Amino acid sequence: MQRFKCQLISAPALILLLAAPLSSFNANSWAATPAASKPTVNAKPQSQLSPEAAKEAANAIFSAIQQRDANKRYNQFSDELKQTSSPAMVLSTLNNLPDLISWTINKVNTGLRSSSVSAELKTAKGLQQVTLVLNQKGLLVAQLFNAEGQPSTKVAEGFVKAISQGQFITARSYMSLDFQKELPPAAVQRKWQELLRETGNFQRIRKVTEAEHTNSSKLVLVETDFNRLSDSLFIIMNAKNQIIGVDFPTDAQPKPVR
Repeated sequence: MQRFKCQLISAPALILLLAAPLSSFNANSWAATPAASKPTVNAKPQSQLSPEAAKEAANAIFSAIQQRDANKRYNQFSDELKQTSSPAMVLSTLNNLPDLISWTINKVNTGLRSSSVSAELKTAKGLQQVTLVLNQKGLLVAQLFNAEGQPSTKVAEGFVKAISQGQFITARSYMSLDFQKELPPAAVQRKWQELLRETGNFQRIRKVTEAEHTNSSKLVLVETDFNRLSDSLFIIMNAKNQIIGVDFPTDAQPKPVR
């Protein structure tokens, strides 16, 4: 059975792991791991995005969302995001978002390879905190919506719904930024498709339950029906409700005939 982690971890073991530091996870698992130190190399000078340019790019992104301009929004994606998206898919996402009334950019951090912009969005459904990560051209490479105040079950359900609909960029926005660095959209797409080859097509979410909750981590089980079998996805989150790991059990059996 294909799984999201390379090593099978049972539910009780996962619950125990939640009380352990993140480094306890297997290095080959589909889980966020601390970045290893790399030897210093002499890199060619690169053009860094200025704070003003980062702010301008963020304003353009929010404007496209406000106008529900799918073509403009798609063209604001980096090449790696475009690999798993299209203007039609972007339009579908935009149509499901609440109206964006206004926004305020609160913080801009610029770096050699990427820059981050933190903002507060005023929507028809209330305030939303968001962080955008931009490359040197001012194109979007990652986004993170603050879900800290939401139920963990709602976050896990949103992630599974997005990935099951092929909205890999949206699904990725539920992950921590470190996890997103490890898993570009194409990798998320590949892992999901590998799973479907074993389970059959996704059918529905049956039930979502928070199985364990510690000061630093949460484990949410998403009971899911596929056309070949039914079982639970294990969604692991940090204290801020950002997804840092996903696992699919390997002991699931095909559905019996009724």
